[in-house]
Amino acid sequence: MTDIAYAMGGFGGGGGGGGDISFIIMMVVVFAIFYFLMIRPQQQKQKEIKKMRESLTHGDMVVTVGGIHGKVTALTDTVVTLEIAEKVKIKVSREYIGTVTQKAA
Repeated sequence: MTDIAYAMGGFGGGGGGGGDISFIIMMVVVFAIFYFLMIRPQQQKQKEIKKMRESLTHGDMVVTVGGIHGKVTALTDTVVTLEIAEKVKIKVSREYIGTVTQKAA
């Protein structure tokens, strides 16, 4: 009965000694692939969005994350005031500005 256990491996010190090292190497390779294909591009995109939100100026045409188009009329550190129609202004948190469609001239 013990002959079958030895033939299956896992018991005793005979087989599979290098398995731990190859597993660690494989996990490092998988993490590197995830980092370069998913994590790093997302970090770069977040940096671009942050830079865009910090560079907003009076007169920029923007689109909010919710799809509201407007013109920047006032800015604070956290709030952007948008004119969405003539004499209609709304305040939006700066973090909800999605894109700048046209920079002020």
